[in-house]
Amino acid sequence: MFSLSSSEESLLKTLRTPQLIQDFLDTLPININKDVDTQMSPRCVLRTKKAHCFEGALLAATAFLVQGKEPLIVSLEVDNEDWPHALAIFKQNGYWGAISKTNHNVLRYRDPVYKTIRELALSYFHEYFLLSNGKKTLRGYSRPINLKRFGYDWITSESGLHELSYSILNTKHYPLVPKGSKKF
Repeated sequence: MFSLSSSEESLLKTLRTPQLIQDFLDTLPININKDVDTQMSPRCVLRTKKAHCFEGALLAATAFLVQGKEPLIVSLEVDNEDWPHALAIFKQNGYWGAISKTNHNVLRYRDPVYKTIRELALSYFHEYFLLSNGKKTLRGYSRPINLKRFGYDWITSESGLHELSYSILNTKHYPLVPKGSKKF
């Protein structure tokens, strides 16, 4: 399935719920490489057993795909002093939730209690700040991006997924901060 090995597919099939996917991502160390921006595929994440937010979102989206669900990603946009963030999102009983790979507990999992993607993105606002000075940096969010539109090669690619990352970062984002309220 999707060119995954039988062991990769078996592992992803055990992640039957969003919480199990999040629990699995939480076991992986953060992928911090100051020399190279890796943008690894889900296959490479499973092999190296580490991930940053984009890589974790892709792995979570792949787990959803293996379960027969849509592989949806939302991009969170920040000001130029911070790093953007990627979420794998899901809908249960008509409400949105999110899975997130990060070292910061407050930026992780969101229960499916949000009526809109904007509400879900806003749930990250107060926790998205610079540790150095407390400045809040979250500025916008994308609509859900269905990764099926990129085909399936990204799942098992051995090359960095920089083009996919670039495409997601450059989708239209909608502002979270009302005009005139940008001082935080």
